[in-house]
Amino acid sequence: MPDSPDTPPPCPFDKRFPSQLVRNDVFFMSLAYNQAIDAWRQDEVPIGAVIEAGGEIVGAAHNTVESANDPTAHAEILAITQAAAKLGDWRLEGATVYVTKEPCPMCSGAMLMSRVRRVCYAVADPKMGCLGGATNLNDLPRVNHHVELTAGGVLETECRELLQAFFRLKRRDEG
Repeated sequence: MPDSPDTPPPCPFDKRFPSQLVRNDVFFMSLAYNQAIDAWRQDEVPIGAVIEAGGEIVGAAHNTVESANDPTAHAEILAITQAAAKLGDWRLEGATVYVTKEPCPMCSGAMLMSRVRRVCYAVADPKMGCLGGATNLNDLPRVNHHVELTAGGVLETECRELLQAFFRLKRRDEG
């Protein structure tokens, strides 16, 4: 039976199953990547985010902009909200955000406002990224908090291929 127009395209990418024994950047980014695959399967832009504090996951989400009809339902915002609720504090000092694509202005600002210690992103965004791509909010001299930044390198190829394949299919289907 052919897919209906409302059925999202099948995701040709497999989830990753990292070892629980080594909780490093690759481990946490793998979980963010898995969130991005979940987004694809719901016909959302495949971006995923995971927040780690003390070696434990305190937030994990993917984009739900389309399904929620909410322009603020980005993976990072949803994960920050989860982490704050789980930790019982809006200050996420000591936490690291792992996200498959460089955060936009809204998400970068939320990371600064929530006082995360570190942001690790896989794919740079030269058009809308605000932690080194289009601009860098972290470089504003009057900002009272700065994040440590790991930009690119951690599953960059996998995350880029996922995003590119999704948008290639979208353009084909709309063309």
